[in-house]
Order: sequence, then structure tokens, then C-alpha cells
Amino acid sequence: MNVAALQKADRWLGIPLCFGLTCLRGLLAPANALAAAPLRSLLVVKLAEQGSTVLAYAALRRATELVGRENVYFVTFEDNRFILDVLDLIPPANVITVSFDSFAGLLRSLVGAIGRLRRMKFDAAVDMEFFSRGSAALTFVSGARRRVGFHAFFGAGPYRGNLMTHRLLYNPHLHTSQTFQSLVEALQCEPAALPTCGLTPAAATLEPPQFVPQPDELARVKAIVPSESGRQPPLILLNPNASDLLPLRRWPPQRYVELAGRLLAKFPDVCIGFTGAQNEALATAELVRQVGSPRCVSFAGKTTLRELLVLYTLADVLVTNDSGPAHFATVTPIRVVTLFGPETPALFAARTPRTSVLWAGILCSPCVSAYNNRQSPCRNNLCLQAITVDQVFAETCRAYEAMARSRSHGAR
Repeated sequence: MNVAALQKADRWLGIPLCFGLTCLRGLLAPANALAAAPLRSLLVVKLAEQGSTVLAYAALRRATELVGRENVYFVTFEDNRFILDVLDLIPPANVITVSFDSFAGLLRSLVGAIGRLRRMKFDAAVDMEFFSRGSAALTFVSGARRRVGFHAFFGAGPYRGNLMTHRLLYNPHLHTSQTFQSLVEALQCEPAALPTCGLTPAAATLEPPQFVPQPDELARVKAIVPSESGRQPPLILLNPNASDLLPLRRWPPQRYVELAGRLLAKFPDVCIGFTGAQNEALATAELVRQVGSPRCVSFAGKTTLRELLVLYTLADVLVTNDSGPAHFATVTPIRVVTLFGPETPALFAARTPRTSVLWAGILCSPCVSAYNNRQSPCRNNLCLQAITVDQVFAETCRAYEAMARSRSHGAR
């Protein structure tokens, strides 16, 4: 998925599209009044970022409580449906995907998805993209009478028209999981009273269900883990890559090389595995070559996303930049050390006791937010460079030793 191209399209095409649809809404206002019927079906629009979809677990759980599991639908990019299937909150048949193999393919897929959405006549739709114009437009053209989403009151966020019936003010002091749930809870508010809302934010403590691999996939993934003794070695995973959505989230790759060397020296029985996507395989293999140990291997491009979760169930610790894997790992027993820089863990850290975060908190960090559409003028991520190898090594050792103690007691 070319995220940069999507962002440009969302800006240059999304602004006039939202303006035009806002004008259309004004003409159709009498016919587009809120339905008096009770809430029976609900559409969630969350096109991108699988990691934040994990943070939406509590919100999706609440949606199923309101209308029933079989009446909750979700529209997303095809590449992002994987984690929905893992969470298993929404029936697979209720996940509507949009492909992005090309711009022409995107248009064809969108037209087909919109046609299906309109035929389903949803009572409500919730836009879980904070200030995306494309998702706002899709929420509007879905035909849902009740539409919940964030609105740029007095310029408090990027312009995306006036397409929502339930308009909320984005609160940058709420954890993202609470923000997602507030969107669902707003369906119970009187639209005319919003954005003022007397609801209290829900506690951001609901963990997603644990992933249980099938025996055949467990055997398949075990086969790619090196083992000189014939038994499963303790495994520490390093994820040196972030998605192309925000390259500024990358801790310097050479520090991962140094970290790997220090971990191998401290724990003689440990194997280090570098992870990454298929398009990162060559760069990841080079990092492994620089480590120069038979106990250090690359798993980049060797697993599907589901097999990556299986790998997490076999490993003890994952060290990762702030990216999707930090959230995927929360559905497994692995302990996670997440490195934050351009974004703040106060809003985006996984809320599990098995996760620890490192964040330097320098003056210019965080520099990206929902308000600036996650764009930054920064070209030198000092916020991540300020996190030292010593800090990450110490935190990784603590996590690994805690896992070792759990193993010795027969639990993880």
C-alpha cells in the first residue's frame, strides 16, 4: 500500500470532495433527517493502520453490545483486514474490503463497496479515522442516517466538511482506545447537544483476546527457528522497521545491531530474530550479517502476518519501533518493549501489563498528531536517537528475565 499516495489523494481530492458533499447534504437535509427507529445495524469505517484497530477492540466490543455481533459491519483496506479476523469480534462476512492495487483498482473497489453499503441501509456509521477526508466522505455516502465522527470546530483539525450528524471534538488527552469508544458511545447522545457530552471516558484497560495458533501452523513456524540442540531456544525478536506511514518512528538500525550483539553476549542460550515485511528482507538480512552470529537470524519475509503472531507465541521478548507489531503482539503472551518518538505513548501505547515503553520526551516530541494529519517538518528524529542502546538493553533484559521467571513457574 502506497501510504504517501493515499495521503496526497486524501488532501488534494478529499478537500473538494468533502466540500461538494457538504453542499449536497445542505440540499438534502430534510430528506436526510435522523431516523426515529431504534439502532439495529452499525457500520464502522476504519480504512488504515491495523495496529490502531487493535486499540479499537473495546469500541468494537461495545458496538456488538449495542446492536449484536451479527449487525456490526466494518469497511477497511484489504491489506488491513487481517487483525479483524484475529480479534474475531465481527463475522468475516461482515468485513467489507477496499483494494488498493492501483488507483483505477481503488476506484472500482470503492464504487463496489459503496453500492453494497447503500443497499444495506445502515442505521448508523462511525468514522474511526480521526481527520481523514476519504473516510468522512465514505461514511456520508454509505447512506447511514446517523453518522458519528470528529469535526474541525473553529479549525481544531484538518477541514473535512460538515458530513456528520453526531459531531465530536477530538480530545488529545484521551488514550486512543478511549477515543474510539467515545465515538461509539456518542450514538446515545442528542446530536444537537454535541460536542458537549456528559459521558465519562471508559477505562482503557480491556485487553483483546489471546491468539491460539493451530497445531499445523505452530509446527510450520517452529521449523524456521534455528535449533542446534533439537529444542526450542529462548527467542528475542527485534523489529527495526516501521511502516512507510511514518519513517520518523524508526530507531537507528545500527543500534539494533549493537543491541543484538549485547543480548547474545549476556544470554548465551538466546537466539535473536530480526523481523520485517517481504520488502524489508534485504535490509534486514544486512543487519543480521553485521551482527555476525549463528544465533542471529532474519525472519523478514518468511512469515505471513498470522505466522508472525505464531512466532510471537514462541518468543519471549519483542523490541520494536512504535508500529503495528507492538499492538499485534498484545494478543500473544510475549513481552514487548516499544520505542516512541514522534508520537506519545500516552495516546498510543498498548495497554497491557506485558508492554513497557521508552520515550525520551524531548521538547519537540511528539510532533505528529491527529491535528496535523500525522505530518511533521522533522527530517532528523532526535527523539528516537535520544533513546540509548543502554536503555533499551536494560529494559529488554528486565523483560526477558521476567519471562524466564514465568517459565520457571510454568506460566507466561
